[in-house]
Amino acid sequence: MMSSLSRRGLLKGCAGAFGLTFSSHRSSATALFGDDPTLGREVVFEDRFHTLDWSVWDAGPKATTSDTGFYGRSAFAKKDGEEGFNPYAIVDDPMAEDGKALQISARYIGKPMNVRKYYGNTLPEFQWISGNIQTARKDGTILKGWRKGYFEARMLFPRHPITWPAFWMLNGRSILQPKTSIELDIVEHKGWEPTLYGTYLHEWGQPGQNSESTGVETPVDMTKGYHRYGMLVDDNRCIPYFERRPVVDRRTGRPADWPITRSRQLDNDGDVFWPLLTLALRTDVPFPRPLRSEDRSTYMRVDYFKVFS
Repeated sequence: MMSSLSRRGLLKGCAGAFGLTFSSHRSSATALFGDDPTLGREVVFEDRFHTLDWSVWDAGPKATTSDTGFYGRSAFAKKDGEEGFNPYAIVDDPMAEDGKALQISARYIGKPMNVRKYYGNTLPEFQWISGNIQTARKDGTILKGWRKGYFEARMLFPRHPITWPAFWMLNGRSILQPKTSIELDIVEHKGWEPTLYGTYLHEWGQPGQNSESTGVETPVDMTKGYHRYGMLVDDNRCIPYFERRPVVDRRTGRPADWPITRSRQLDNDGDVFWPLLTLALRTDVPFPRPLRSEDRSTYMRVDYFKVFS
């Protein structure tokens, strides 16, 4: 999961634009790819988060053996929480399709913490607990994974000065063999930009490191309601979607249609992608001073996660 701030380094962010309606100054390229990506496909997996099924999801740092799995200004809690705070809850929400949603929260602890292997325990700006769930474990176990399909989550993001929520995927081989990895960032949002998000493809490591990205300007405030964020992954490419309409790549003016150059390696290895749903906090913006009482805790919500094939 990447943005203008990378876990391997800083990348320059891309501004972008995408509209659900067309006007004379906007590209009409979306219309060429306008079919709903779910048409002709069946749901092969869905989680509507009536409960949090720990046989499907794991919680805590990103599943990897290359580092601690933490990034940003917060420690990702295990399923039972950290420092007396559990960021994972199933809540009633009338805006969710079934009236229930997964809530992943972040809270400022504001005192020395004792989270194992977390670099920010003694740093006041980093004394936050937040959440990350994923269908993989650090030992390389993939609880749920798919090579191809249309992947979608309906999500509500927080309005906040440093939040960094995301829905993203990694390939299974990256856990135990992290010198190379494939990262599909379906949506990364910054809490202070309610109508802009980023979507990315990263093929990390040499040989053949490769990245694609674009910013996505939405006609709606993503912090005021749920919206559908998706990505279609086929044999050798990926296409990001917002509300089941293809995102326009700002660089080309056409729908983003990015080649996955390591597709053959994925197939040769029998590899799959596994999803992560994360509420992180960014480090590349100033820490709020003062930190307002209303900003000491925040949350994102996930109505559902679905896979179509």
